[in-house]
Amino acid sequence: MKDYDEPSEETKNEWEYDPNNWIWGMFYYNPKDKRSYFPKKIEEFGWHANYANPNFIIIVALVVL
Repeated sequence: MKDYDEPSEETKNEWEYDPNNWIWGMFYYNPKDKRSYFPKKIEEFGWHANYANPNFIIIVALVVL
């Protein structure tokens, strides 16, 4: 069971295409989006990380330590 309501695909696309959610065009930062990671437009190229998600910050801190 999920801790939050899953946004619609339309909402996710709006968030991902909104330039206000991107820092310098390459870092995704959206506090409304609860996903830590999501696939890039071409899935073979990997994943994007949501730098506004606290879980992502914890994961990065653990990797650095």
